[in-house]
Amino acid sequence: MPEFTHAIASTTLASRLWRGFYLVLAVVSLCLAVLGLLLPGLPCTEFVLLAAWAAAKSSPRLHTWLVNHPRFGPMLHNWRNGCMLSRRNKWVATASMSWGASLIAWQLQPLLALGLISCMALVLIWLWHRIEPPPA
Repeated sequence: MPEFTHAIASTTLASRLWRGFYLVLAVVSLCLAVLGLLLPGLPCTEFVLLAAWAAAKSSPRLHTWLVNHPRFGPMLHNWRNGCMLSRRNKWVATASMSWGASLIAWQLQPLLALGLISCMALVLIWLWHRIEPPPA
């Protein structure tokens, strides 16, 4: 009998640890998303999606706040209903990442800059291949 109780306690502890991990991930991702609104080269959309996913696993209150947020809510709604991204979000991400890529090219060693800019280009290719929501 004590072994069974120990198994339940360890499962509950593991569950709490994972929930805490997902909550920290959600909060950090949301902070990065907000910074992404302000800093060129730092994406916002991807961090909002990650924050919503992690919040859904850890904090119903935070998830509800994100889904009902005037700025992030429509983006999450479009994503949930077919992995759609608006053309505006695509252009904002492209402009921001282009600005960031120019700063990277100017400031970093050529090989490192090439690697980072290549990753950014792959993200943009993926982003532009997402379907767009119908006009409102």
